[in-house]
Amino acid sequence: MANTVLKYNVSGSSSWVPYYVPNQSEHPGILGELVPQLLIQAKIDSEKQNYPPKRTNQALDSGLLDFDLVSPSWFPNEDMGDKFVTSDPIINIQENIITLKENAVAWQNIDSIKGQVIGTVRGYLYHDDAFFTRFDFTSERELIKALHKKRINAAISGDLPALYWSKQLNLPITLAAVHSDGVLVMRLRKEHKDLLPRINAAIAILKDNGTIKTITDKYTLHAILSE
Repeated sequence: MANTVLKYNVSGSSSWVPYYVPNQSEHPGILGELVPQLLIQAKIDSEKQNYPPKRTNQALDSGLLDFDLVSPSWFPNEDMGDKFVTSDPIINIQENIITLKENAVAWQNIDSIKGQVIGTVRGYLYHDDAFFTRFDFTSERELIKALHKKRINAAISGDLPALYWSKQLNLPITLAAVHSDGVLVMRLRKEHKDLLPRINAAIAILKDNGTIKTITDKYTLHAILSE
């Protein structure tokens, strides 16, 4: 019987640094390094795809992809639907309202986004986007530029991608209210649920032996955020 080959995508947007760094085989980002090691540890064959976020969600829903890495905090009521099972937590992840320093006071309370136009990344999931008007851009990088062009007053971004692109573009931003504070998990189609114990065991091993911390520190304490 042939081994199951799990098809997956971890790219997020083209600017989801430091979680994924496109076209950098030596330094592909936290998830670019971690996911292959996790699957090897779990003894699961895989095939990496490269879809944009919107197509990733569609491909997962239709079965063209078998898993991705998401945070339950991105979904309303942390409900990812009945087609999926989820792994144990892999790493922590946080999103913030980002804005310019002169506007930061107005965005210190998360309720301030209600009824407002908020910069978002096309195809990304936001647990509360029924309460604000999305203004979609192609990436976190474009959110930073849009803030400085005054096209938007506030946006939602992962804290690390926002800080990275702010530094790279030399366009200062402020992290205001926390929008979501959670963990990344593997969202796996339910037909592969028998693989979940192996996946969770691999996560535990990579935590215990320091692999997850080493990879995370590499991209958050050293090269990526200190260039």
